[in-house]
Amino acid sequence: MTSKTLISVVGPTAIGKTRLAITLANHYDTEIISADSRQFYKELHIGTAAPSKEELHAAPHHFIKNKSIFDTYSVGDFEKEALVCLTNLFQEHDQVILVGGSGLYVDAVTKGLDDFPEVPPRFREALNKTFDTTGIEALQDQLKLLDRDYYEKVDLNNPHRVIRALEVCLATGKPFSSFLGKKATSRPFHTVTIGLKTKRETMYDRINQRVDMMMANGLLEEARKVYPHKALNALQTVGYKELFNYFDGDCTLEFAISEIKKNTRRFAKRQMTWYTKNGNISWFDFDDDPLNIIKEIDKEITTYTNE
Repeated sequence: MTSKTLISVVGPTAIGKTRLAITLANHYDTEIISADSRQFYKELHIGTAAPSKEELHAAPHHFIKNKSIFDTYSVGDFEKEALVCLTNLFQEHDQVILVGGSGLYVDAVTKGLDDFPEVPPRFREALNKTFDTTGIEALQDQLKLLDRDYYEKVDLNNPHRVIRALEVCLATGKPFSSFLGKKATSRPFHTVTIGLKTKRETMYDRINQRVDMMMANGLLEEARKVYPHKALNALQTVGYKELFNYFDGDCTLEFAISEIKKNTRRFAKRQMTWYTKNGNISWFDFDDDPLNIIKEIDKEITTYTNE
């Protein structure tokens, strides 16, 4: 499959990745693999900005609403399933599209997961106890102290990822980020990565508008349906946790919405930090002509196949 190409579309939330992925899928007559870890869950739609019925009809998608919030599903599970899916798709297509804002999940497919040392269970148990008694903020502060690099790019509102990083830091005495990118994994396909970006003010404005649209489309009701299961790992995410606090009576609805916007903006900033540190990305403005992007992809494919 060395002549096959995976076209990866990355960028911050609300930048237009889904739209571009569909355009590329139609141009190359191929299919799309989603690497957005929030869009795996069938109970979540509005708050995850999952593709609409029209978008799903416009191009075949994989890994959209294929799991339940009650399922245990890791990035390792996704890597294995996505590679099987890719193998099958490459039997019929020379190009396949990968799209998503979850940098770790994108890297799992394109680069493979890193090797981490075994960590005694007592570290995670202690961190879970801290989370239960004092909340996520104490863990965030600890991670900032022990591993500033990972702190700046991880989803700080996801306790599972924060605790995972901290247990490695505490057990090894080394930053979690020091174990990243050490394992060289070869893939039987070539990857071309396209990044979408814009000015920070424009990005933040798009995020604010999207949150307002989500609320108008029924995010409050969607969050209320899953509220009884708020402790599940799948629900430890922006757009739901803030509304759970409102349901708990800890804040007003207006404040919860402002927190969703603020936390989404912070998430977008961390996404950009992740991607800019990864390199090998051809960046385009979010409203650039797709034909320019296609020309760049074709140029990279030609360069690779002629090597």
